[in-house]
Amino acid sequence: MLAKVMSSAVHGVDAYPVEVEIDISNGLPSFITVGLPETAVKESKERVKAAIKNSGYSFPDDRITVNLAPAHRKKEGTGFDLPIAVGILTATGVVSQDATNAFLLLGELSLDGRIKAVFGSLSMALTARQKGFKGIVVPFDNRKEAAVVKGIDVYPARHLSQVIEFLKGQGNIDVEPPGSIDWMVRDSTPSEDFAEVRGQEHAKRALEIAAAGGHNLLMVGPPGAGKTMLARRIPSILPPPTFEEAIETTKIYSVAGLLGRDQALISRRCFRSPHHTISDAGLIGGGVIPRPGEVSLAHHGVLFLDELPEYKKHVLEVLRQPLEDGEVTLSRASSTITYPARVMLVAALNPCPCGYYSDPQHTCRCTAQQIHRYRSKLSGPLLDRIDIHIEVPAVSYKDLMGETGAEPSEEIRKRVVAARTIQQHRFRRSRIFCNAQMQNRHLKKWCAIDPDASALLERAIDKMGLSARALNRILKIGRTIADLAEQEAIVNEHIAEAIQYRALDRSLADR
Repeated sequence: MLAKVMSSAVHGVDAYPVEVEIDISNGLPSFITVGLPETAVKESKERVKAAIKNSGYSFPDDRITVNLAPAHRKKEGTGFDLPIAVGILTATGVVSQDATNAFLLLGELSLDGRIKAVFGSLSMALTARQKGFKGIVVPFDNRKEAAVVKGIDVYPARHLSQVIEFLKGQGNIDVEPPGSIDWMVRDSTPSEDFAEVRGQEHAKRALEIAAAGGHNLLMVGPPGAGKTMLARRIPSILPPPTFEEAIETTKIYSVAGLLGRDQALISRRCFRSPHHTISDAGLIGGGVIPRPGEVSLAHHGVLFLDELPEYKKHVLEVLRQPLEDGEVTLSRASSTITYPARVMLVAALNPCPCGYYSDPQHTCRCTAQQIHRYRSKLSGPLLDRIDIHIEVPAVSYKDLMGETGAEPSEEIRKRVVAARTIQQHRFRRSRIFCNAQMQNRHLKKWCAIDPDASALLERAIDKMGLSARALNRILKIGRTIADLAEQEAIVNEHIAEAIQYRALDRSLADR
């Protein structure tokens, strides 16, 4: 007796179909699973056996062989429990083969037959639609994220017996309503607002430019200057994610098991702030069973690294690839996994170990050697990948107690959205979405400057010893400043302001 049931597995953040083949033959009772199953998949035989018996069905006392095809890919997770159980009952004649062919099934089984949530159901629903299935049967707790995918019926099930009766045509599972515009409904009042930030107008201007162009940013200042406060308010001025961006981000959270039970989509820009003790695997992803790291969880959002020199140097250096390519590639002996990681990096650090170097209100007690050792933790190649460097000085008493209200995030966000709209129109025929993602060929086309601006830029390069990568950063920042001013041409004043945001190159790298 042979039966086939379709399921799915996740590789990276994308899913691929898995054909679950069940063969029941005469012989001593046994249950063998082949097709490169990992430990959780091998253990499914005990869950499946108990779930079938406790759901009121007979478990065959024969030789059972389960093959998970394609057999050359390692299978992970507990989502094969339900298709294996349905396959066994199909092979024994309880369910017809024709009834199962139209559906893709996934779900973990408890010993009493209840169906538990699994990771990656959104990616699997996308695969089911792509492969032309009539519907997908998912655990009830995964219904909302799977229903985001339009063009396929999502059947949320609570119990194995419910699925069997449905496939036999003797029961009904209500189709989950397709995801509507609920993900677009956002709280119009951000939880953290720039209106709460007193002073720091220069820093807020730099953050506005960074948000408008998607630029990475580094803030240097003494403790208590407001670096963290500013960073946490950046999502409030970023443009809302598009539906495609929300889908990409949600797939990552679904695969990582971080999506809320009743959450359909990640509809806001993510803000991730890992502690400085994080490992390189925790930051970019990895592990025995590879999982997305913090840089991928911040996809299309903000990755904030506070006290940057406190991170281990090798951990910081692994950021080079994702900052340059917008993705993380993890190579293992058995496979290579790629996670998306297009983030806006925001970092903060003190000017010296004690934090008060060049602060007029406090005395710095650090030696020149201590300051050099502290700053040398940041390599030149890493600094070159950060577009904007700014100083954030301590706020004066007058600014703190001033009665004049600061500009709210909503007003800043309007200018940022207007600038991003210009960029979307500019790059509509390419696969980039903001100025920070421009390559050399885009710079030649969209970042031409007049002779006066060119002469200013040449003097700055000679004086500051900037690298070729830093030159490209200045051109990108100048392009963003022009977009905020709604000007087509990059003029002298735009380049002059852009150069200000690279003034820390030499001092931070001790060049």
